[in-house]
Amino acid sequence: MDLAGLLKSQFLCHLVFCYVFIASGLIINTIQLFTLLLWSINKQLFRKINCRLSYCISSQLVMLLEWWSGTECTIFTDPRAYLKYGKENAIVVLNHKFEIDFLCGWSLSERFGLLGFDLLHVACMPLELGLFS
Repeated sequence: MDLAGLLKSQFLCHLVFCYVFIASGLIINTIQLFTLLLWSINKQLFRKINCRLSYCISSQLVMLLEWWSGTECTIFTDPRAYLKYGKENAIVVLNHKFEIDFLCGWSLSERFGLLGFDLLHVACMPLELGLFS
């Protein structure tokens, strides 16, 4: 067994990952709470900062998807269209079959540098659809 496989099977490693995720989440959420002071001053700066902070949390989950499980997401597309990814507006609809499918969507968003923005749309979408009104 290689070193990575040994680390993945150890409970202590699981515990460290959980601790880091919870601790960084608490720190980032505290910083987000303090950025509420910016809302009345500069809403655009507030949104940019919170977008980057939410990226810090979600990028940990994407790292676990790619490193821990060894999952690889493959895009089958036209090479001419691939050049436009991340540069134009788009709506991506994922067909969820399993609970972890949303992480594959986040992984693809991460590759094009859109992960923080993607989460903002996911959070606002139920409100726009009238699901929680």
